[in-house]
Amino acid sequence: MSGYRPEGIEDAFVENGSAPLPALGVVGWLRWTWRQLTSMRVALLLLMLLAVAAVPGSALPQRPQDPAAVEQYLADHATAGPWLDRLGMFDVYASVWFSAIYILLFVSLVGCITPRVRAHWRALRAKPPRTPRRFDRFPARAERVVAASPADVADTAAAHLRGPRWLPRFRVEQSTEPAPAGALDDVAHTVSAERGYLRETGNLLFHLALLGLLVSVGVGQALEYRGQAIVVQGRGFANSVSAYDTFFSGTAFDPESLHPFSITLDDFDAEFTEDESLAAKDFTAHVTVRDGAAEPRPETIKVNHPLEIGGAKVYLQGNGFAPDVEVVDADGNVAFSGPVPFIPEDAVYTSRGVIKVPDVTSGDQIGLVGYLLPTAQMTENGVRSIHPDLRNPVLVLTVWRGNLGLDSGVPQNVYELDTDAMIQVADGDEPATLVISPGQTVDLPEGLGTLTFRGDLPADPTQDATGVPRFVALDLRHDPALLWIATFAVLALAGLMLSLFTPRRRVWLRTWTETVEGEARTVVSAAGLARTDDAGLPGEVDAMLDAASAATTPDRATTKDSGGADR
Repeated sequence: MSGYRPEGIEDAFVENGSAPLPALGVVGWLRWTWRQLTSMRVALLLLMLLAVAAVPGSALPQRPQDPAAVEQYLADHATAGPWLDRLGMFDVYASVWFSAIYILLFVSLVGCITPRVRAHWRALRAKPPRTPRRFDRFPARAERVVAASPADVADTAAAHLRGPRWLPRFRVEQSTEPAPAGALDDVAHTVSAERGYLRETGNLLFHLALLGLLVSVGVGQALEYRGQAIVVQGRGFANSVSAYDTFFSGTAFDPESLHPFSITLDDFDAEFTEDESLAAKDFTAHVTVRDGAAEPRPETIKVNHPLEIGGAKVYLQGNGFAPDVEVVDADGNVAFSGPVPFIPEDAVYTSRGVIKVPDVTSGDQIGLVGYLLPTAQMTENGVRSIHPDLRNPVLVLTVWRGNLGLDSGVPQNVYELDTDAMIQVADGDEPATLVISPGQTVDLPEGLGTLTFRGDLPADPTQDATGVPRFVALDLRHDPALLWIATFAVLALAGLMLSLFTPRRRVWLRTWTETVEGEARTVVSAAGLARTDDAGLPGEVDAMLDAASAATTPDRATTKDSGGADR
């Protein structure tokens, strides 16, 4: 028989004696790929990969937020910079590879959740599992003898398991079955109950909320916009793209959607402690808001208390001083006039700033770099500030002349001076340094003109100087998806709590009547099963038996006949 092969049957073995594997084909490979993509391990892998892919967006400068920093990085890294740019590392969140991971994670979650939702819906509508024939193999079981009839015991136990109508505990199914051997009646009453489907509901809610978070973040990134502006006291800005110092928006942002409003900085209050730390106590910006055609209204902006207007929030990000200076060139023409923000660098508001004077009538352009010291004090090591208030303000500046490079087409930082095409002006063998107080005018070296620091020194050294305006740095953020993100985050947390702390339990009860030594009695047997280790399962079974023991049968009186037998 070993050499027999029925006609029409192909060889079942290849040369090495093993059975040939069937070819998957295109449909088979597609099905296998879909199953791998929608598996939980791949979803977790994609989620981890998305977090890793976002790291370059934080470690490297991004072109939408800071194009000048990207250009500087490319200039400093002539070899690696162009390769990183080709890979999209300077615009990570809009790159092809980041979008691919994002979309794959989205598809994986949808493919993972959809069949589970259908299966969970069918399980919710299904009846609890029938009562097993034997209870002796279950981890929690007990048996009691009660006075009520089996039907009343089953009804009472079922009512206990169901709980109140507004907060059901178990899904309950009552039925009858053939009574055990030796029973007085032919049927036994059973109760099947199951709870814990909220565990799977919470799991699905968590995944659906995660899916909602992905969609919300994507929509928010596409529609959001954010802008930063420095507003000097007495001046303001309007909510338009050109009015911001820096502006970032999503790919689907429409500039026409900006809500029309303007903010004017009227005054700024800064309070500091008087101890050695000079820590900040409070910052308050007093502004006037003009919202469309509405009447102007006064508002205040504090740290962590933003101003809400036009669906956006305006945050107070920083503050400082903007000394009002005037530069007259060698021909006697005013080449520059106005306040210049100086950025604080320490707790006593030692502030660094740059004054660029491009509009010189003849000769080189002028650049002034230095510090504003709000409360200047002369020491052996030089001059320094000892308090953040304007009690003795002094400007300490160095002078440069040449080409500021404003016409090169390369974006420049307004707080930095490009000295590649400039020469530092000297006073003898040392760089020329100007020290000027409010109300003073000094001559610029080499006949470049004069510099005036507008303002007045206080007569009382405990008071602030007047005429030196302050500035605030405002940060406006608008993200239409923030409410949805918060909602889905709360839902995800709620779903996680449900999936972690909801016990999955099944309990059964069987009751019948039997006769022992001529006396009829109702026997109640119960058992319970949990999917995981559940310390509360024995207590659940005991509580069900306690409720069953409390069952009564008012119309079933127990009497004795003349022979003394129960009837």
